[in-house]
Amino acid sequence: MPEPATILVLGSGAGALYLRFFRKRYAEFKRAIDILFAMPGVAIATPVTLLLALLVKLTSRGPAFYRQERVGKDGKIFKIIKLRTMVANAEAATGPVWAAANDPRETWLGRILRRTHLDELPQFWNVLKGDMSLIGPRPERPVFVEKFRHEIPGYVARLAVRPGITGWAQINHPSDRTLDDVRKKLDYDREYIRNMGWGIDIRIIAATAARMLGFRSRPSAKPS
Repeated sequence: MPEPATILVLGSGAGALYLRFFRKRYAEFKRAIDILFAMPGVAIATPVTLLLALLVKLTSRGPAFYRQERVGKDGKIFKIIKLRTMVANAEAATGPVWAAANDPRETWLGRILRRTHLDELPQFWNVLKGDMSLIGPRPERPVFVEKFRHEIPGYVARLAVRPGITGWAQINHPSDRTLDDVRKKLDYDREYIRNMGWGIDIRIIAATAARMLGFRSRPSAKPS
């Protein structure tokens, strides 16, 4: 009869294989869900987005939309689409920098769009194209990914899944302001990847909806 240690090793190995299989199957199913929700999302968001785009054009100089390179799954570069919330050529003098609280580069309309997350409506197209998922780590810019991969051990682990419009790190921690913020959000991203499934995704959707309605509470407990 096998010894307890042998049973434990075999059991843990089988458990790891099962978990890997489940994660892979869920990732495939998750893509189907993304498409299922992105199609009506695009249909519903398009008229609202066009109206907001007109308001952006009428209230500030520059294009209504902007496209920016971001790093996706496995390091693939894609262009994210958003409604413009800052003055045109906001980084012309500074180069790539993080957005700050009460950023003076924001337009008055852009501040409203960012707080309500309405500037992200065009990203349903990114989801439909397969660049992004509804839920996942925030897509970061190539210049910052290159910086963080050298300064933060394990940073590239977050590139194992498609980035999302919303995610576990986004609802549990405010926007990046310091390198320590990036480390904390990386912990949440890795936690999400380890626990990907129905339970955590439903919690993220509920918390995101609450935020859009003006509630600022966030889940503090780790996913089960």
